[in-house]
Amino acid sequence: MNKKDVKKFLNKFWFIVWKDDSFKGWLISVIFIFIVIKFIFFPSLSFVTGTQLPLAIVESCSMYHSGNLLSNYENWWQNNQAKYFQFRITKEQFDNFIFRKGFNKGDILFIVGTKPENIEIGDIIIFNSGVHSTPIIHRVIEIKKENNQYIFSTMGDNNPTQISFEKSINENQLVGRAVFKIAPYLGWGKLIFFQLNQNGNWFC
Repeated sequence: MNKKDVKKFLNKFWFIVWKDDSFKGWLISVIFIFIVIKFIFFPSLSFVTGTQLPLAIVESCSMYHSGNLLSNYENWWQNNQAKYFQFRITKEQFDNFIFRKGFNKGDILFIVGTKPENIEIGDIIIFNSGVHSTPIIHRVIEIKKENNQYIFSTMGDNNPTQISFEKSINENQLVGRAVFKIAPYLGWGKLIFFQLNQNGNWFC
């Protein structure tokens, strides 16, 4: 195939994918976009971020603060400070924590791979619990080192206490660390199908 034939093919393909208004054109466009996202975009993003899950959808209300983006942080802390004091976490420390106002069900978080030694108290990590089919996204409240291995303990901002499986998280369970929120609620486009199979509340 010479350059002229290649150019002709690319022009025809471009027309079908982006300009053809027929059902055939629409179907090919959807398939093309799916292939690009699944086999090019996500693998590339995973390589750059150093984690197999660079984008994570929040599936529960465990990190929710009443009012979400408009929540009153001072009131929230007054109602929750006791559970953090037992881990020697003060308000002054929490003030500087990432996502200090939590996040909501349906939010999409950007995740990066990180070495265990670089994780700090207050970070939001995503890890495999061994109990749930999908990873958990909670805040680190305690870090220990045993036999040259880091052991993490987490708790959801909106949970009254810890869940048993998050009291001792080893390095091999880590998936990554959340660094920022891409868009609030945008994950509901996918989460709605998951929620249809659940008996819990849809919203926090």
